[in-house]
Parts: sequence; C-alpha cells; structure tokens
Amino acid sequence: MLQRLGKSGALLSALIVVGLAGPALAFDGQPAIDSSIGPGDLSPTEALRAGVRQYNEGRKTEALTTLRYAAENGQPSAAWKLGEMYATGDGVQEDDLKAFQYYSQIVREHGEDRPDAPDAPFVSSAFVALGSYYLNGIDGAVPKNEARARHIFTHAASYFGDAEAQYELGRMYQDSNSRMAVRWYNLAALKGHVGAQARLGETLYTLGSSEKKKARGLMWMTVAREQATGSEAGWIHDMHEQYFAVSPEPVREKARSLADGWIEQNRPDMLTAQQLTTQ
Repeated sequence: MLQRLGKSGALLSALIVVGLAGPALAFDGQPAIDSSIGPGDLSPTEALRAGVRQYNEGRKTEALTTLRYAAENGQPSAAWKLGEMYATGDGVQEDDLKAFQYYSQIVREHGEDRPDAPDAPFVSSAFVALGSYYLNGIDGAVPKNEARARHIFTHAASYFGDAEAQYELGRMYQDSNSRMAVRWYNLAALKGHVGAQARLGETLYTLGSSEKKKARGLMWMTVAREQATGSEAGWIHDMHEQYFAVSPEPVREKARSLADGWIEQNRPDMLTAQQLTTQ
C-alpha cells in the first residue's frame, strides 16, 4: 500500500478532508444535488457535489460513478478523491495503478495551475502521491525512480510550498546531504509538520558541536513530542526519549525553555491543526 501523505502530513490531509465533508452542503455551501439524478444530467461541478454527498452517505459505489464523471470533465478534486479511494481500498478494491493514473491526470491537467488556486491543495497532494509512487514503485507497473521522485517532490515543495513534499525531500537528503535535509525539514517544521520537526531536531542534535546547538535539536524533538498523536506518536516519543536520556541537564533545560516559547507563540496554529485532524 502506498505511504503517500504520511502520518505526519495530517494538516494538509485534514484540510482536504474538511473540503469534502458535510453530507448536506457542497464546497460552496449550497445544497447538494439530488443524488438520484444520473451523472450525465449534471454539470461537472454538480456531479462533484453529488459524488461528495453520496460518498459521505456511505453510497460509495454510486459516488464512484459520479466522481468519475466529474473527474473526466475537469474536476481535479474528484480525481483526487478517486485516487485516494483506490490507494487505500476505500469502497473499492485497492489498486495503486489506478490511483497512480488519477494522480497523473491531475498533474497532467493542472500541474501548472497557480499555487493559490482553489484546487491547489488537491494538485499539490497529487504531486506528493506521485512522488511517493516513484520512490517506492508499483510492482509490475511503475519502476522505482528516485531521481523522478526527487524532481516531483521538489516541484511540490518549491512551487506549492507543500510541507509533506518538503518533509519527503528532507528524508531523501538525510543520509547524503545534511545541509539540504535541514533546509527542507526546517521549512516543513515551521509549517507545523510534526514528523519534520522531529527529524529536524534529530539532525541538528547529531550535527551539533556545542550544548547550544544540541539544545536547539532537542527543542524541536520536544515540540514534535508535544504535538504527536495517533500512530506517529510512538516513534517520535521514542526518539525524544533516546536523545533526552543522553543530554546533560543544561541542554535539557534550554531545550524545554525554547520548546515552551515556540509552542506558546504558535499555539493558535497548533490548536487549529489539532481541531482539523479530529474532525
């Protein structure tokens, strides 16, 4: 199964899910279209609304047909939802190749859309999904291609400012170019990407030649630990415990002070992210 957005990409994922939520209202707040009407009787926008409503009501087979019509007629968010359904086996048999094809369609048709366009989060997410597929490959269909994955992640990270893509680039550079890894991790960490915060902290701590620098690294691991939830909490807590245990008391105290300051300064954004991920 594709590990696309990553557990630590919760904020982007949650923002997109919120856009698809709500059984009674569509994206623009208007009443959803009567789902008894066939897709061919609707405009692409109306089909998107109807497909979203069908999906949220648990009628995923109907939603599949309606969303396909919307996707085939220029609705990237419909294609993105279909990609997610096939990638995770949500209402359909899991099929990474079909998911790959839907994400490819989005990138092919909307890859040059403005980064502030309404559908930009879906386009950016599709780039990240494609990058992950190229990074891992699809048996018998898509060979692994790290260079292609890096190129795709770099576009999403630079053009769209996508935190998950920035995190993935940090991971790709982790063992070969620490400076580049720190650069990309830092960009994602400042956006609240918890995994990037933890990896940034680990990298800075390892590179640190002074207590001040190690404290900065432990600070980021502490910030990540305070926010980590769900299945990603385990490895982040373990990482923090590992480095906390070997740190002298002055490093611990400085890291705690820095982490408290960062958390207090960014608390509104952190609360917003937590609320989105629990909806």
